[in-house]
Amino acid sequence: MSEGHSDLLNAAREDAADEMQVALPLFDDPEPHVVEDDEPEVQAEEPAVEALQKPAPQPKPVPPPANDAEPEPLEPARALVPADFALPRTGPIESVMRWGYRLGIPGPILAAPLRKPAKPRLLGTVETPLAGDRIAGISLRAGQMQVAGLKAPLDKIDYNSPSKLTPPFVRAVHGFLWMRDLSSCATRAQCAGTAGPIFAAWLKANPQVGKGPAWSVELAGLRLLNWLVHAPILLIGEGEKHKPAMLEAMETTARWLDRQVASENDRLAQVCGWAAITAAGLLMPDGKPRRLYGEAGLLRSLGELVSDDGGVLSRSPSAQAEAIALLIDLRACYAAVNREPPQGIESILGLLVPALLSLRMGDRGLGSWHGSAAMSEEALDSLVTASGVRSRPMLESRHWGYQRIRGKEGVLVFDAAPPPKPRHARHACASTLAFEFSHRAQRIIVNCGGAELAGALVPARIEQGLRGTSAHSTLVLEETNSTAVLLHGQVGKGVEEVDFSRETIKQGARKATRFEAVHNGYGARFGLLHRRILILSDDGGELRGEDVLEPSTRKGKRGKIGFAMRFHLGRGIEARVSDDGHGVHLALPDASYWQFRLAGTSGEAHCTLEDSLWVDGHGRPHEVQQIVVEGMAARSGERFPWLFKKMG
Repeated sequence: MSEGHSDLLNAAREDAADEMQVALPLFDDPEPHVVEDDEPEVQAEEPAVEALQKPAPQPKPVPPPANDAEPEPLEPARALVPADFALPRTGPIESVMRWGYRLGIPGPILAAPLRKPAKPRLLGTVETPLAGDRIAGISLRAGQMQVAGLKAPLDKIDYNSPSKLTPPFVRAVHGFLWMRDLSSCATRAQCAGTAGPIFAAWLKANPQVGKGPAWSVELAGLRLLNWLVHAPILLIGEGEKHKPAMLEAMETTARWLDRQVASENDRLAQVCGWAAITAAGLLMPDGKPRRLYGEAGLLRSLGELVSDDGGVLSRSPSAQAEAIALLIDLRACYAAVNREPPQGIESILGLLVPALLSLRMGDRGLGSWHGSAAMSEEALDSLVTASGVRSRPMLESRHWGYQRIRGKEGVLVFDAAPPPKPRHARHACASTLAFEFSHRAQRIIVNCGGAELAGALVPARIEQGLRGTSAHSTLVLEETNSTAVLLHGQVGKGVEEVDFSRETIKQGARKATRFEAVHNGYGARFGLLHRRILILSDDGGELRGEDVLEPSTRKGKRGKIGFAMRFHLGRGIEARVSDDGHGVHLALPDASYWQFRLAGTSGEAHCTLEDSLWVDGHGRPHEVQQIVVEGMAARSGERFPWLFKKMG
């Protein structure tokens, strides 16, 4: 194991007992074969894992199974078309205002050229339906700022920019994300005594506009939007004394964003900036030119942020959730001044929510992908409810790259796409062909997740390790990443293409869904392609798989290469390797019993258990274990079939 991976998987686990272990005979069934007849369905006997080593004839497609537990694949509300991102219909006067404001003419001159500028004030009180973390808010009132599970005393926080704060705290402090949590834990009057001193301390520590990390487009946009949406918890009662300073800070930040937002390369950061500009135009006097300017930029940026099937191009669930939250808050700003938002905002929300739900596991929380932690059921439900979008999970995506199966009580999510392009990457991971699997409310196979929270309870030194291939449930060659993992959330060369297919097949009297995907991430270095086949039974109690290494050229290389297939286990699972080294017994917290087995044709491969970790939705790392199937594979190609099966 590499040194970086050893740092990542440093959780201690208890040694297994020495009593006799017996592997159950999971492979007594006959080998599968496909029999074609005059019927439109594919008939096959019950397959055994060994048979996956031989390519089966292509089965004929059959209609998807009639299963009340699994909704039909959902098409988005409607496909994205250019009209979704077209500028709102305006008259010639509004068009001139937008054009003039973009050139730098002050808003009051464009909005009311014949009168004096209006006095600074807020034109409405925003009532956002999106709640924060009540526990974090209570902690804040008690004098502790809680970020990603880690608490820091308020009197010890460095509000300067730059400061010694770790990235999660930089985002919370300079983006004023704590305001949502505070507003969710008490009345506005009760929150004012906490919000006022924090605001005053930040303003004193950051007197110069545009200086330091606090003045990135993303943080400035988040800060301004939170000031506008949650202003009542600061300005009520004795907080009135902060009103002049806050109004001036709002206008100063909005003017800075007006000049800087268009030059930002990160699309989500740009959406943050445009949303804040639009909100300022709605809620501050003489803001119509700014609103028109902001709406145009926002719709254009949303079109560049979101793919046709509704997934953000960074492929990050947390970025997807943030985009939804931004639009919810912005929609509330429109409601505060009795205006209707552009239709494009509702259209985008209708696409973002089903895509996010496609990563929901059996416990109704989100999976861990591209740096995100496993968002909890409560947080996800709160976000979806606030969006007002009623939708089922999207099962199949062409551009976002996540594929989903649900077989009654089993849920499988598969990463069948390359990592994001560098211009879209935020906390990109080398996770191609990894999967997560849950049964009922129990997560069985997971990814480590949580790289974006490194610096709180997750040690900052393992951030890159959490983004590596070994931190995901997939195959690794020579302990190297399938795509190079770089600093600052970026990725380099590696996987460029992924070929994917999905079909419904029959296994005897049962139906199953079959995924097959292949990537070229190891082609240039080792001359091998990685192909993965996953078959989930209709009842969700059996997951059959096969990892195949095949030459990337007609003539394969000689010799052997070290490989490891990693299956990170969910929290609370007790695992023990069988005596023959080709299986693992799994006792789940819900009292069910599963087995993992390698086929007898897997050559020198054998199973071991190693330490791992899993980061929950609150940023807390938990000790878990991982099944590691390792050995030497021929460079000319080799196949490794395996099986997870519920035994009781």
